Amino acid sequence: MRSEKELLELLEQAKEGDMSALNTLLSEVQPQLYRFSLNMCRHKEDAEDVLQDSMLNLARSFRDFRGASSLSTWLFTIARSVCIKKRRKRKHEPEYKESFEGLSEGDSNTLKSAIPNPHQALESTQLWQQIQSAIKLLEPDYREILVLRDIEGLSAKEVSEVVGISISATKSRLHRARAELRKNLTPKPYRPDPSCPDIRRVFSEHLEGDLSPSVCSTMEAHVAECPDCASECEGLKNALNACSSSENRVPEDIKARVQEALRLAWKEK
Repeated sequence: MRSEKELLELLEQAKEGDMSALNTLLSEVQPQLYRFSLNMCRHKEDAEDVLQDSMLNLARSFRDFRGASSLSTWLFTIARSVCIKKRRKRKHEPEYKESFEGLSEGDSNTLKSAIPNPHQALESTQLWQQIQSAIKLLEPDYREILVLRDIEGLSAKEVSEVVGISISATKSRLHRARAELRKNLTPKPYRPDPSCPDIRRVFSEHLEGDLSPSVCSTMEAHVAECPDCASECEGLKNALNACSSSENRVPEDIKARVQEALRLAWKEK
């Protein structure tokens, strides 16, 4: 995907009437919006609807972007709004239950982002599917924070702007979401010694750079001496590594349908 600077240049060209620049811009952001939709929606067909509606909204409102926030913040704010509307339409349906049995003890601690051969590529795909199932077990308010921060790579500040809450509240939800994700991926309950810290939260705070050097040193010393806490940190780190390297592709049939919807929308103008 192009850099934000390059995307902004395309946006400015589109504002000046260059429709090929707009088409290129929409094509560039489509994979990210689809991945976000897949992780936020319960049904694949809903994800496609969210993608299509988000793309149409972007095509209609691109001239409204004034640069008050990052382009990514603007894009995901639009997609999130569409997701919420879709969720409200589904609220009277039977409660959704994700079919998920968890990872094996070995897999939960050895998720890898590097894929050196086809056999491992298949294994990685299967593991990512399980991680997606674990993500969908999270409450929507926590899921969206984790998806935006750990899959889409927005900063905590950008995530707070997308969801409309403070940075401190964003980080609080993020820490809980990461802990719940790790819990969902663990085949057996984590029962730390009473002397152990809440290592899942501590490790998440460490990732956000929110621990003082002295607390970091204390926690590092503890993890070095505690196999259970070390396992939790390693498992969460690898799960988040898998999140950050997840597939970012729109199936060709969905891409074609979205393109046709855009074409019809432009024709009606």
